[in-house]
Amino acid sequence: MGSELSPALPVIEHWIGGKTFASSSQRTAAVFDPALGTETSLVRLADAADIDAAVGAAQAAFPSWRDTSWAKRQQVLFAFRQLLDERKGELAEIVTAEHGKVLSDALGEISRGQDVVEFATGMAHLAKGEYSENVSTGVDVYSTRQPLGVVGVISPFNFPVMVPLWFVPIAIAAGNAVILKPSEKDPSASNWIAALWREAGLPDGIFTVLHGDKVAVDGLIEHPDVASLSFVGSTPIARYVYERGTALGKRVQALGGAKNHMLVLPDADLDLVADSAVNAGFGSAGERCMAISVIVAVEPVADELIERIRTRISSLRVGDGRRGCDMGPLVTRDHRDKVAGYIEIAKQDGATVVVDGRDVVPDGAADGFWLGPTLLDQVPITSRAYTEEIFGPVLGVVRVATFEEGIALINSGAFGNGSAVFTNDGGAARRFQREVEAGMVGINVPIPVPVAAFSFGGWKSSLFGDAKAHGMEGVNFFTRGKVVTSRWLDPSHGGINLGFPQNV
Repeated sequence: MGSELSPALPVIEHWIGGKTFASSSQRTAAVFDPALGTETSLVRLADAADIDAAVGAAQAAFPSWRDTSWAKRQQVLFAFRQLLDERKGELAEIVTAEHGKVLSDALGEISRGQDVVEFATGMAHLAKGEYSENVSTGVDVYSTRQPLGVVGVISPFNFPVMVPLWFVPIAIAAGNAVILKPSEKDPSASNWIAALWREAGLPDGIFTVLHGDKVAVDGLIEHPDVASLSFVGSTPIARYVYERGTALGKRVQALGGAKNHMLVLPDADLDLVADSAVNAGFGSAGERCMAISVIVAVEPVADELIERIRTRISSLRVGDGRRGCDMGPLVTRDHRDKVAGYIEIAKQDGATVVVDGRDVVPDGAADGFWLGPTLLDQVPITSRAYTEEIFGPVLGVVRVATFEEGIALINSGAFGNGSAVFTNDGGAARRFQREVEAGMVGINVPIPVPVAAFSFGGWKSSLFGDAKAHGMEGVNFFTRGKVVTSRWLDPSHGGINLGFPQNV
């Protein structure tokens, strides 16, 4: 981070009040192309004045949007959905240029975000209340759900499109004004989305992009006019946002880190397991909170499974995501070095390095942030390479003797985001889904990310608070209930109108 602007690089500015905002802040951070290892732009880092401007614009726009009819809000949602579908290729290129994931993976991320947009188009049904007539003589009772006001969304670098879209469409459809604080590592996608919302007809001020670092995060947490916070990121920061935000009376949903396990039983189809382990372990260079990072192999399958995975790794092409490669670079040089450090930690602790990603020869620039797929065997469960979230393309194998030992091992961990079992035994699968301590479970499915109508979120140190993302939990999070008890003594007459009633 620097305190002075470089005239050689473009500056990514905040989006406030429906347009690019002229900030007085002189703080910026570098944005890189991970496949080239070079700076491509600078992103503005918010100061206190920027935060106040963002909240002020959102607060000013909220009352009118809150009072806008469901029909008109839905028109904006449908228009945004159509525009996003038409131009998702352009957005995927932006994601690949700043995050590094391959284009096909970027398109997949956008598609999963589209699912939530489509879910949000049904908000008129999802947030409708109930009505009971004549609960007492001449008295009716009904319930409504109303928006919160100005809401904050703080999203991570690994999904610059999908994670914001877990929250933003639902919050907007429910009648809120949203301030998005994206990761400063790959910020451009958020500004692109903001412009698309405006083109879809969203009023100025209802969607704001506030770029920044901890100053911006703390500003949203502490601002009295921000009603709620949605956060996705590492566990320590998720805990901080949740504890600080709730202490200030805010509604908070905070999704943290993970250490996802795949339990492999002896009767499993090992080709399916090997394919799934490679896909779930190395997709997006392992920078997914739902990545499989540990295979728990119930003996005697470990040796055969490791060989099948090793063979598949040898065929993967690592390189620039714009060249049709299978796996791209990591997001920054520092993160690449941190992940590579876990390989050495595992080795020093006694693990066998079957495939060492530090030796990769990439199809890309020499200065890119490269680390190839890595496979570790017999990782000690006391090693930091096992207990900590690595968030990179490092897949470890732990061997156990029984199904029960495997369940106990998984449940002993600090995280409970997702877990999977691979087996052809229905009874074992049913027992696994009941006993495993994780919020999302896959049965012969390696990445059990729920569809938009269900809710995303883990257990234990993977989620703080009770509110999960999207689905009905998302609808309830961005609205609050009100119950009305009414008595009307005289009927009213609206006059004559022979026209067919319309939604306006």
